[in-house]
Amino acid sequence: MAGRERLEKIRQIIQSEKKITVSELSKQCGVTEETIRRDLDKLEADGIVTRVHGGAIWNEGTRKEGMHFYRRLSRHLKEKQEIARKASVVLEGKYTIIADSSSTVAEALKLLPESPDVTIVTNSTEVFHEFQQSAFQIISTGGEFNKKSLSLQGQLAKSNIAKYNVHLALISCKGLSLEKGVLDSNEEEAEIKKAMLTQAEEVALLVDSSKFGQSAFVSLIDLEKVNYIITDKCPAREWVEYCETQGIQLIC
Repeated sequence: MAGRERLEKIRQIIQSEKKITVSELSKQCGVTEETIRRDLDKLEADGIVTRVHGGAIWNEGTRKEGMHFYRRLSRHLKEKQEIARKASVVLEGKYTIIADSSSTVAEALKLLPESPDVTIVTNSTEVFHEFQQSAFQIISTGGEFNKKSLSLQGQLAKSNIAKYNVHLALISCKGLSLEKGVLDSNEEEAEIKKAMLTQAEEVALLVDSSKFGQSAFVSLIDLEKVNYIITDKCPAREWVEYCETQGIQLIC
């Protein structure tokens, strides 16, 4: 059973049962419990289920395609706005920016002073819509439209991203690990972010404090390749020391 088919089967099972164990899902899907745990991590990141000890429960009211952009935007909104305010220091003097489709990055771009000298390359249809009447030069990556995340994905998007060299990549993520680095939950979106990172001189990671020490399905980038980590409040001392050692500017 392919990964996407299995995720859909798991979603249907949990929607029907409301609560189920990892071992039971493993038996029904014919895969290891570790595989089921990774699948549940993805479904939780999309807002479809909530992980509990030994299994997962269905989130009532969730839609089939998971958590929509505007629902994500409303979560931790105060923290995202605080991150956006702090990010303005990093954005100053950056005239070419590539931005992912995360709601945190969208908030940061709203505080960027308008200028015809600033070019923003993005796969976010929400950012494209938000700034269509602005003074910024806005370039869309093109690609396949994901109506859940309001983002453009696929090979066309990646090919177009490769045409541009920018000062700064502005991205967010689902988890940060000292051992595993920067992590995300969606494979298609992660591929776009990786393409963006390749084209940037510097990388700024915008992440709320709940993401520190969290794991997710897809490895995105090694932490030492990040230039700035911008968050709403300072993480544990081990993170502060790590950033100091690696020369990462931690803004919190």
